[in-house]
Amino acid sequence: MGAKKLKKAESTSGLPGFLEQHGRAILGLFVLALVVHDVFGAHGFIAMRRTQTEIEKVKKDLDRLNKENAELGDQVKALKTDPRLIEKIAREDLQRAKPGEIIIRIPPSQAPAQDATAKP
Repeated sequence: MGAKKLKKAESTSGLPGFLEQHGRAILGLFVLALVVHDVFGAHGFIAMRRTQTEIEKVKKDLDRLNKENAELGDQVKALKTDPRLIEKIAREDLQRAKPGEIIIRIPPSQAPAQDATAKP
């Protein structure tokens, strides 16, 4: 009977004995550390969600800028080809007149309020 106790004492001493007693706890801590790293790490779930949100924001900005660019391209084309638009800009923004026309300027403080539904 003494030999059995001696064998049992030998098997629980050293690294094999330590792993036998604490192996599950060490494995659990290792798995917990991996899960925490996968969630909160530099390339974890939270960082991935933040990056995806940023990508969506950049895509929306890109779509908006592409739409604005297309509208500006249409305006440039119209300015190059539409004589009525060119005349409108010359008359309103640059305050130009055709030969023989007289421009009468009314100060903004004395200008009558324009009705949005009234047509000139």
